[in-house]
Amino acid sequence: MENGQPSRARAHPLGPAPLLLQTVHERRPEVGGISVLKARGTVDASNAVEFSEVLAEHIAHADRTGEHPLLDMTEMYLACAAAVRSLDRATGVLAFSGRALPVVQPRPHARDALRTAGLPGVRVHATMASAMNALEARRDAVPDGSTEPGAGTDAATTRRRAGP
Repeated sequence: MENGQPSRARAHPLGPAPLLLQTVHERRPEVGGISVLKARGTVDASNAVEFSEVLAEHIAHADRTGEHPLLDMTEMYLACAAAVRSLDRATGVLAFSGRALPVVQPRPHARDALRTAGLPGVRVHATMASAMNALEARRDAVPDGSTEPGAGTDAATTRRRAGP
């Protein structure tokens, strides 16, 4: 609006949507077991630590069970910088080992925030199919044929570490 106030279409009259997290385990022939953390609602300063802890446990559990962790952000809103930092904290172990968490379908503002932040432990995908294709390609790139999650490093991670 012209007066500097946000338009009503963007305002949240009832406040931010509560954060809801649900894990779904699937088996896909092309990649094996996957564990999808479906996030819905708003991550803001009041719940960013909780989100980070749940996501970190999701990643650790997937590693222990031999599944590929994914984060579905289709219905998630990142309300502040603390939300982005919570993703960085939770994916730090992946980044340290040269891996990245596939993040599926973030809304445009979240996709822009993640792109701007350049988190090394996050890989954004427009669709679940593209995330599955990336996991399959990474699995196929492993020299010993292991399907262990995180084995090998994808080309985008290598490019980011090496520079443009």
